Amino acid sequence: MPTLRVVLDTNVLVSGIAYPAGTPGKILGAWKRGAVVVVLSNHIVGELSRILPRMNHRLNWEPQKFKEEVELLALLAQMVEPAALPQAAVRDSGDLLVLGTLLASKADYLITGDDDLLTLGKQYPTIISPAAFWRKHGA
Repeated sequence: MPTLRVVLDTNVLVSGIAYPAGTPGKILGAWKRGAVVVVLSNHIVGELSRILPRMNHRLNWEPQKFKEEVELLALLAQMVEPAALPQAAVRDSGDLLVLGTLLASKADYLITGDDDLLTLGKQYPTIISPAAFWRKHGA
């Protein structure tokens, strides 16, 4: 069976790193085991590099560790340039590039905890929460 290709939204990446025992952490573990292929864009990687240090109360990392972790994830992921979309495609303009990453990548899923993106699930059934993804494909 072909390996699933998934786009991980920034919130899933942050949660997975900060809380490895949770569902997002299990998804990151599946990625590290080669069970899924993760597709990211420079936009998602940039968000991750800005937001992940906010979790230092949980991680207790040295500043250099954040940079190294983000760079490693970018190296392990397939990188794509987000597709251009009209502003009207999303409620929150911050989600345009994330949705564009899904569409450009032709990934099987966009895994997100963002309610604005999840409401697009009717139009884009491949947008799914971490819990729903794990129920369908977790091992």
